[in-house]
Amino acid sequence: MTDVATPPMANQALARDFGLSADEYAKVLEIMGRTPTLTELGVFSVMWSEHCSYKSSRVWLRQLPTRRPWVIHGPGENAGVVDIGNGLAAIFKMESHNHPSFIEPYQGAATGVGGILRDVFTMGARPIANLNALRFGSPDNPRTKAIVDGVVRGIGGYGNCVGVPTVGGEINFHPAYDGNPLVNAMTVGVASADRIFLSAAAGIGNPVVYVGSKTGRDGIHGATMASAEFAADSEEKRPTVQVGDPFTEKLLIEACLELMATDAIVAIQDMGAAGLTSSSVEMAGKGGVGIELDLDKVPARESGMSAYEFMLSESQERMLIVLRPEREDAARAIFEKWELDFAVIGHLTDTGRIVVRHRGQIEADIPLAPLNAQAPLYHRDTIEPPKLETLNPNRMEDRFGLAAALEKLVGCPDLCSRAWVWDQYDSTVGGLTVKRPGAADAAVVKLEGQDSALALTTDCTPRYCAADPEEGAKQAVAEAWRNITAVGARPLALTDNMNFGNPEKPEIMGQFAAAIRGMAAACEALDFPVVSGNVSLYNETEGHAVLPTPAIGGLGVLDDATKAIGLALPPWLDVVLIGATKGWLGQSLWLRELAGREEGAPPPVDFAAERANGDWVRARVLDGTVRACHDVSDGGVLVALAEMAMASGVGARLFTHPRDVPGHAFWFGEDQGRYLVAVADANAFCRAAESAGITAMRIATSGGRDLTLPDGGTISVAALRATHERFFPLWMDGTG
Repeated sequence: MTDVATPPMANQALARDFGLSADEYAKVLEIMGRTPTLTELGVFSVMWSEHCSYKSSRVWLRQLPTRRPWVIHGPGENAGVVDIGNGLAAIFKMESHNHPSFIEPYQGAATGVGGILRDVFTMGARPIANLNALRFGSPDNPRTKAIVDGVVRGIGGYGNCVGVPTVGGEINFHPAYDGNPLVNAMTVGVASADRIFLSAAAGIGNPVVYVGSKTGRDGIHGATMASAEFAADSEEKRPTVQVGDPFTEKLLIEACLELMATDAIVAIQDMGAAGLTSSSVEMAGKGGVGIELDLDKVPARESGMSAYEFMLSESQERMLIVLRPEREDAARAIFEKWELDFAVIGHLTDTGRIVVRHRGQIEADIPLAPLNAQAPLYHRDTIEPPKLETLNPNRMEDRFGLAAALEKLVGCPDLCSRAWVWDQYDSTVGGLTVKRPGAADAAVVKLEGQDSALALTTDCTPRYCAADPEEGAKQAVAEAWRNITAVGARPLALTDNMNFGNPEKPEIMGQFAAAIRGMAAACEALDFPVVSGNVSLYNETEGHAVLPTPAIGGLGVLDDATKAIGLALPPWLDVVLIGATKGWLGQSLWLRELAGREEGAPPPVDFAAERANGDWVRARVLDGTVRACHDVSDGGVLVALAEMAMASGVGARLFTHPRDVPGHAFWFGEDQGRYLVAVADANAFCRAAESAGITAMRIATSGGRDLTLPDGGTISVAALRATHERFFPLWMDGTG
């Protein structure tokens, strides 16, 4: 009979179970010069997982522009840091929790929020806002409703309890996400620009301190799970999903920020994916030092844990800190005051190795330099995505009419009101939210004690990316830039979350490479650098991949928060369309929802027009000429105008469209780089636009309680709003 306490022997079969290929295991043997222990094999497997090492994506990510004068820290730290003026810095990042959210929606989403919060406050920032980008399967799939319910409750439950407002996000539905929802969480924090905390360990002999919650067996090999496709047995992976405690996280935030106000910290890192392994290896590796850990001193909530379990546990709400030795007692007092565990579990050495002791035995002794420097780096085969035909709007028959099409679109799952979702989030806790969800194209959050504010958004149109990943990625960046511009803010930088299928398939890597090209081009053209991000691959179940989804989280700054505007349409103003309209129907929601077709090339992004239109609109917002602004995106001009009307209850009379574009294409086409603005004098406004080389035309006058369409039809704004608000309550609660 086998002794259950005896750990399994490391060999190629076990390495394969841990996610290491035969070549990767051979490299482990070469580095170690012997067969690794179980704990050592575990360390290599998580550090060399796709989730932690980016072994398939690193060669492509290097193309992204990451530097501008206002960027303080770009990719490579826990989060990106940008200068926002007045001695302050914004610290922000987006990260995925896709696989856990499929297995256990509530805890998967909740711990995704908790993890991204730690990435931000570990750098010295107080979190001021959360956002999210969610993709779910078809509403007709029986499982989708339960996933949506669990994910939304998880996001709300964690964010609300920890006291950070959830101020924005987006949701898409598509059958491609049936077996693999995407849950991307973003956090933004603010810190003094001269008080940014980094993760590189320094100071031989300095104590290594564990703080936060106790360690349990939850989340073991979570990073490995996130680096493989799902199969039919995915339900059996529940033990790899972590369990979060937002109340402990709140205490941890306050304790860490209090400690950061002193001079005690040398380096700090949250224990995220791969837990104690990744935090200790990354801190020591970045600092070029060694580290010794004594696992007997790690606070544990379960008895009999092995070294392997301690090192790979992904229990939540934990941090690793390198302290100045003379500040240890003061630091301990702070964490004890906040009723959090505090334990000195090791120290830094000059060996360049990680040495792990447990119960008097050395369980791991690994050289750090090759563990990091010799991590796999793959140049995987790619197949260039095919280019689709540009659809001619003149050849696309309109059998529906404007009124019927508008009602269908505003009520469809991708465009309907998200109030059922955001009403579960506390968007105003802290009292600094200027523009709440649904009020503007970007959330606006004021900076405490300042006149200025941050504008925040998440954006991506996956159906565009599926049709043409390069153009779709350009559009995702451009729309984030456009949404920030629409509230009057100056776009500064972005974080990304690259969600794709199995990178071992050339067509998937072709999508990824094309998306990176598109993002890089857009970021350069719009002066919108990438300062942080996350890559989530293997988003497949039984061979079916998600749509390529390069989610973009954008951040901008408003020097005067009072100048931020929303999309609600005021009465008795002219509505002007900024930007050229050719009636682009390829991959449009009109084509999908009305004609039942997902066809054609997506709308291209003209960077020169995008930049010129946006800069001009922003200036008119800031000088007070523009009273309301909404970018034109999904659903086209008529949907954008209807959204403005529904936001205020004010109607509008629409004018006849130009005759060189078919009516349905003009009103529902999804040409890029466009805005609807409400102004007092369209004639003067359009003359000024023309002088600046900007395409502008009056399309409506606001007033009344109805939308009067150019074909003579009339729809009450109240009826349109009822249609718009029906889907989620009816689908989720049966009350619509």
